[in-house]
Amino acid sequence: MSGIEIGFLSVGSIVLLIYSGLHVGIALSLVSFVSVALQKNSLTLAVKLLTLAAADGIADQTFAVIPLFVLMGLIMSASDVGRDAYDVGDYFLRRIRGGLGLATVGSNAVFAAVTGVSIASAAVFTRVAVPEMLRLGYNPRFAVGTVAGSSVLGMLIPPSILLIIYAILVEESIGMMFFAGIGPGILLSGVYCAGIIGMAYLMPGFVYDRTGRYAAAAAAAAGGTAEPPRNGRTIILKALPLLGLVLIVLGGIYGGIFTPTEAGAVGSAAALLLAIARRRMNLKAFWKVVRETGHITASICFLIIAATMYSRSLALAGVPAEIGEMVRTTTGEFLLVVAIYVLIVLVLGTIIDSVSIILIMVPLFLPVMQGFGADPIWFGILTVIAVEVGLLSPPMGIACFVIKGCLDDPSITLGDVFLGALPFAIMMVLVLALLTAWPHLVYINQWL
Repeated sequence: MSGIEIGFLSVGSIVLLIYSGLHVGIALSLVSFVSVALQKNSLTLAVKLLTLAAADGIADQTFAVIPLFVLMGLIMSASDVGRDAYDVGDYFLRRIRGGLGLATVGSNAVFAAVTGVSIASAAVFTRVAVPEMLRLGYNPRFAVGTVAGSSVLGMLIPPSILLIIYAILVEESIGMMFFAGIGPGILLSGVYCAGIIGMAYLMPGFVYDRTGRYAAAAAAAAGGTAEPPRNGRTIILKALPLLGLVLIVLGGIYGGIFTPTEAGAVGSAAALLLAIARRRMNLKAFWKVVRETGHITASICFLIIAATMYSRSLALAGVPAEIGEMVRTTTGEFLLVVAIYVLIVLVLGTIIDSVSIILIMVPLFLPVMQGFGADPIWFGILTVIAVEVGLLSPPMGIACFVIKGCLDDPSITLGDVFLGALPFAIMMVLVLALLTAWPHLVYINQWL
């Protein structure tokens, strides 16, 4: 077989192995190893590829940014910052129709700016926002759907782990990727808010619980305790630590005070000091956070090593160039190519995780997009949003599974979570269409 045939066969093999249940990192490594061995007829070269991928894949100092931002996000998650963000949003927006939904979106947007982890947002706001929304008469599907939809903001609004991984993979500036994520993050948040207000007026039965059954159950579960008093001074005290941390991390990066890696270290230190000051962190809790950080980082790094092997084996086989030529021969329509790419990513999002999709698809399609003159930063934002739709899509839908796992109410099924998240997934697809039609919206923050 020729190198091209082996390369395309390897792509199909990876999809088949993933569907069969094999871990994505193992599938990428195994297929890449066999592909190089067949192309060069040498096991020695394949072993060397594996060694170089492991050494070069994560040896750069830039990769230190991953565990640092993961650590910062987990510390903030353990420090009740999500609850504070929700209290602030609730204070200002409760009186608007659908106001608690708006508060959830706004709070998640703020929380995203200090964590960058969607799953953490989903877990925190399931415990914070859902009981409060049920108690005040919201439909359970709307409550869990709002949490699921707004949790994906954590992977778009910087600092975002996905933006970091994409930047490293394509050798773009992490700071530039962060900067580009602000505008689309604001745009997606705005579309969510407009959608919630629209549903509250046009589909009140979806937003509000007309039976009152869930409100009564939530109030009984709360033990009839009164809502804690909230005044302007209390809200300001809750908002200041959040705004301070955002200013330290993002202001330091954009102001040129320190690099993204240094920002992760400073942000982690500031988050730890805040957690200690609020008496939310002891040695046992800190060890748990550090251990979870290690698990997450090791998993990501293993995937990056495997993806490095995969991209090198594809390049060796000439697959990216061949796909680019096939696309240009089949169609010269850039929008059609983008639509095909987004559709593939959306389908993959139903079966595998976000990081894996980026590591598999970007090496295949980035050269094709660059052949059309596409901006790699725009392509990265488009990819992250498309990938995040998968967090809300069955059967994988990781965010929906996390929400279901964190719910105390067994009457709210996994199907309810997916149905509640459906309008938000549709809104995300709308934002994808807007960014595709008007790529300059990626840099909307430069207009503000």
